[in-house]
Amino acid sequence: MILTERTAHAVAAGEVTVAYRRWKQPRVKPGTTFGTIAGVVRVERIELTPASGLTDADARRAGYPSLDALVATFRGDRDDPLFRIDLSWVAPDARTTLANDANLTPEDIADIDALLERLDARTPWARTTLARIGQQSGITASSLTAGLPVGKESLKRRIRTLKEHGLTRSLRVGYELSERGHAYLGATDQQQGQRT
Repeated sequence: MILTERTAHAVAAGEVTVAYRRWKQPRVKPGTTFGTIAGVVRVERIELTPASGLTDADARRAGYPSLDALVATFRGDRDDPLFRIDLSWVAPDARTTLANDANLTPEDIADIDALLERLDARTPWARTTLARIGQQSGITASSLTAGLPVGKESLKRRIRTLKEHGLTRSLRVGYELSERGHAYLGATDQQQGQRT
């Protein structure tokens, strides 16, 4: 299940507690969790609900100012069932916590070194990409592919690996280094300076 950035943050703040989806059949189950930009969200309950019974109050609980605004977001065929999904925020995304951690131990640095070596083993892209993002916050995948042996879509998938390890963040447009990514580049630059 995908939530918009605005909705995800509203769930985390306790302002949104429900979502509505037109699906041919349920795509989530009660008790399951999923990641959002604002952290981990749990599906508390899912039930069929008639669209004709929705009110402006229901729309507000879903984060919309009016019933019309909510109904305008429904996808799928009008004949598809409408599901009400009760949501709750569980915790920050572990990747966010990791990304915010700039206190790197020598073991952390060695682990990141090993990760980048592994990612670059067959097709060199990771170290160059990390350095370029560090030089230009907001750089896009299209710009990052210049001189790299991978295309834009492939690079976007690969950058997700850097994000999974807390080194980068996705912006609305482009990428930036996380605190952890900055700390890693700073530490490795210092180490390189000490070796010379």
